[in-house]
Amino acid sequence: MEQLAINGGKPAREKLLAYGSQWISDADIEEVVLVLKSDYLTQGPTIAEFERSVAAVAGVEYAVAFCNGTAALHGACYAAGITEGDEVITTPLTFAASSNCVLYVGGTPVFADVDPTTFLLDLNEVKKKLTSKTKAIIPVDFTGQPIDMRKFKAFAEKNGLVMIQDAAHSLGASFAGEPVGAVADMTMFSFHPVKPVTTGEGGVIVTNNPDYYRRLLLFRSHGITRDHQAYTNESEGPWYYEMQELGYNYRLTDLQAALGLSQMGRLGEFVQLRNNIAQTYSNLFEDLENEGLIRRPLVHAEAISGWHLYILHLQLDHLTAGRKEIFEALRAENIGVNVHYIPVHLLPYYQRLGYEKGSLPLAEQLYECFITLPLFPKMTEQDAKDVVNAVYKVLRAYR
Repeated sequence: MEQLAINGGKPAREKLLAYGSQWISDADIEEVVLVLKSDYLTQGPTIAEFERSVAAVAGVEYAVAFCNGTAALHGACYAAGITEGDEVITTPLTFAASSNCVLYVGGTPVFADVDPTTFLLDLNEVKKKLTSKTKAIIPVDFTGQPIDMRKFKAFAEKNGLVMIQDAAHSLGASFAGEPVGAVADMTMFSFHPVKPVTTGEGGVIVTNNPDYYRRLLLFRSHGITRDHQAYTNESEGPWYYEMQELGYNYRLTDLQAALGLSQMGRLGEFVQLRNNIAQTYSNLFEDLENEGLIRRPLVHAEAISGWHLYILHLQLDHLTAGRKEIFEALRAENIGVNVHYIPVHLLPYYQRLGYEKGSLPLAEQLYECFITLPLFPKMTEQDAKDVVNAVYKVLRAYR
């Protein structure tokens, strides 16, 4: 058996392969340069163009761009009217922003456990957490796999709840033929560099609700409007504006919007490339699953995943090493593995708020066994083979 790099052997590849990376083309750069030479660096027409492109992909009427996905989720909670005393149910297997946004507006995040096969928020567990204080649900398209929003939306409508879909991972994905963003009351897409397309930093909320749209626009720009039709008083003159709400400066720049607009033209290509890499992984890891060393990720039969992340579920009972040792061994092979995510309720801040370890047993058990492999559109066939070879090398060494 080949010696592991962590023990002095030759690494599977010479240079570190990151778990995720952007793909910026010359055309992307040219579009940004055009904005740099224009009259508007921010609050200009490119932002509206970018918003229209995202709304079209999601199959909705409105889109509002924010400086990042976290700000966008904050805006969605504000638009939904979540406030002190309200509870919002979400998943613990996510980045902290999915629940932090509830805290920002004074609400209380309530975590429900996940489905053991898809790792997505389990509607049956959500039902157990429903109270008279529940105002909204924030399901998350973990790893890029879209959740079955039809079932969640029906439950939400029956109980008078707002549905805010955290689709940071799943722009361009679909479920039962409907694009992500078309069903929820509001849906957030992220444009961080490792996401489906990038604006550097950025986020967008899409919706079909005109009232949410109006509130989102106010919220991202100081609560100020220059729309005379929305004024509460008669205009003093052309310079007049009104601050109607306490908003924030959460605006995206035209520079970022130009990059995003250019990248949106390749969204379909990017999603297909991600799916191709994920399929290669799943095909080549079949033997490891048959040997009982891993579980491969599963995608719902009606879903087309965005494949933001490819996560192996290590079967640690059949391995002689723990996840930390396996993680370090793969890093030594120059495979930039990662772990997504530490369950939010286990983070120190949430522990101080009173959330308890052991309260969400399945999510906690899954986290202990998860390891994220590199997956991004610019990966080559050889990159994917290097990852597969390294995983086989390490896991079979620890059988």
